[in-house]
Amino acid sequence: MLDQGVAPPVDDTATPKTSALRALTRRKPVEQLVAEGGQGEGGSLRRSLSMWQLTMISIGATLGTGIFVVLGEAVPLAGPAVTVAFVFAGLTALFSALSYAELAGTIPVAGSSYSYAYATMGEVVAWICGWCLLLEYGVSIAAVAVGWGDYLNELLDGTIGVTLPTALTAPPGDGGVFNLPALIVVVLAMLFLLGGARESARANTIMVFVKFASLALFCAVGFIGFKSGNFSDFMPLGASSIGAAGAILFFSYIGFDAASTAGEEAKNPKRDLPRAIMLSLLIVTALYVLVAFVAVGAWDWKKFADTDATLAAIMNDVTGQSFWGTLLAAGAVISIASVVLTVLYGQTRILFAMSRDGLVPKVFGKVHAKTGTPRANTVIVSLFCGFLAAAVPLGELVNATSIGTLFAFALVNVAVVVLRYRRPDMDRSFKVALGPVFPILGFVFCAYSMYKLDMITWVYFGCWMAAGLVFYFVYGMRRSRLASEQK
Repeated sequence: MLDQGVAPPVDDTATPKTSALRALTRRKPVEQLVAEGGQGEGGSLRRSLSMWQLTMISIGATLGTGIFVVLGEAVPLAGPAVTVAFVFAGLTALFSALSYAELAGTIPVAGSSYSYAYATMGEVVAWICGWCLLLEYGVSIAAVAVGWGDYLNELLDGTIGVTLPTALTAPPGDGGVFNLPALIVVVLAMLFLLGGARESARANTIMVFVKFASLALFCAVGFIGFKSGNFSDFMPLGASSIGAAGAILFFSYIGFDAASTAGEEAKNPKRDLPRAIMLSLLIVTALYVLVAFVAVGAWDWKKFADTDATLAAIMNDVTGQSFWGTLLAAGAVISIASVVLTVLYGQTRILFAMSRDGLVPKVFGKVHAKTGTPRANTVIVSLFCGFLAAAVPLGELVNATSIGTLFAFALVNVAVVVLRYRRPDMDRSFKVALGPVFPILGFVFCAYSMYKLDMITWVYFGCWMAAGLVFYFVYGMRRSRLASEQK
């Protein structure tokens, strides 16, 4: 009997139509995915990350711009009910996180949901998922880098009394020419990553603790100005506004899956990856809801519109002093930088896996023998994301990232059900409860959140997917390593 995870041998009598269909649906066996873990051109990735470091990577990738910057965009959409919107977005992420945890423990490789799709739904679906991940990770790096510049200006203004000119802190379309701070923070993250995964993880852990301290400081100061009356009209824009705000706030949860991209550098991936994913999501959700609750309690929801560096502005207003806002801005500068670092890490590892499979150029799969990192990959991705951050407005970046992430998450939920059907015998270190119920709910929540996004976001997404499919049929399909192995 043929292994259900292995594509059947090629039938020489097959018609061109059936041969093309087989090419699109060929699956990479789970055993082969795991066996190739860490292997790259010229070297191998090093297993050096503990469960604690994996958790910090997920928190580092998640906790940042969503609460420091995007909160100011979501409150005008939902009013005080933004706290519920955070819970809604967190619930959407939770169902998908359960699916990620099961697959990460079963298929502990660097490709994350791209690799999961390759093992369950075939090459073309895997490519689509990988292309969505490029949108999720690559564009979110740029979006986060833009938010970093807002807090840098707040810090400079509070410490030395100067700010960078708008021409150098905003992209075209937002009143600027070139967002220099956004480019700088991406380059700094690149330099950390070039030093090695372990060194980058240590730096990220320090920055995560700075985040915790910054948000704890905000909550302590914010409670001073807390007014329960700010919640009297809890849903001024109606119940549907919660879904609209939740779709945008889903951007705040992007990154909890970053641990899954470290599958080939974790010391004990089958045990530690599921734990890191779930623990990081629970910690981040609790912090988001608490900070949002304090923020709306301290400020009337109508004041959030068109406010940069929202949390710092609230602290300044509550205390009547700029010192506290400046202190928070300093913490935010470090906190948001860790998001850039960890998400950039995840992006390079996904491209590493796709390169190993032959679907993107080999340069992304080359590993430096001394540091055990994909150096060329890191430099190329960093420079691309840095210049993207310097030239594209934040609002469009956030929405485009959300839809790409939701689509990839939806596929992960499907992958769990498919793998259970195809390979029920596999050893799973973590298993989602209630059979297919939670994965189906995860898919439904993702689909609903995608539905609530604006039509222009769908247009951008459609153009991105069309470009990706053209690249696949012109390049990836022909150079696929799996295709050459099956000849």
